[in-house]
Amino acid sequence: MIEWLLVPAAYLIGSVSSAIIVCQLMGLDDPRENGSGNPGATNVMRIGGKKAAAITLLGDALKGLIPVLIAKALGVESMVLALVVFAAFLGHLYPVFFAFQGGKGVATTFGLTLGVAWWLGLAVSGTWFLVYKISKISSLSALVAAVLTPVYVWFIIEDTLLVAVFILISVILLWRHKSNIQRLMAGEES
Repeated sequence: MIEWLLVPAAYLIGSVSSAIIVCQLMGLDDPRENGSGNPGATNVMRIGGKKAAAITLLGDALKGLIPVLIAKALGVESMVLALVVFAAFLGHLYPVFFAFQGGKGVATTFGLTLGVAWWLGLAVSGTWFLVYKISKISSLSALVAAVLTPVYVWFIIEDTLLVAVFILISVILLWRHKSNIQRLMAGEES
């Protein structure tokens, strides 16, 4: 029964906004009010440079990785693990500590995949890097990796519940990137 407490705990961990905390600690502008308005690593790079963005990226990935590793260490059943994955993701998108204004979820999703299985995280990050090397467009890389993540989960993990959760996460990631998709289609995405 106590394992079910991991689900709200994962949401709370996901709700810690790395972008906002990093910007506050480094004396930078609030990412929700500057640049694209998105509290994520890409916008933090616009505001504060590569170091601030790298710290934000690491923090966002850890928000996905830590709850999953805890759940796996406790040997939770597949349903609880799937809910922990989704709760940490939702926490990042809609953080209770920051007026429900969160990021798009790419780095946190990477942390989630890495926590589920390191080779899954490797497949997802490898996809991102390959697409980025070819296109030089971060959002396109994230979108391709997001679409392929449930496929990788199916072949690597073979857990129907996790496949379903990662399909839902991928759909939400695509929806959160709708403005990027529009710019990509118009040839205007940087």
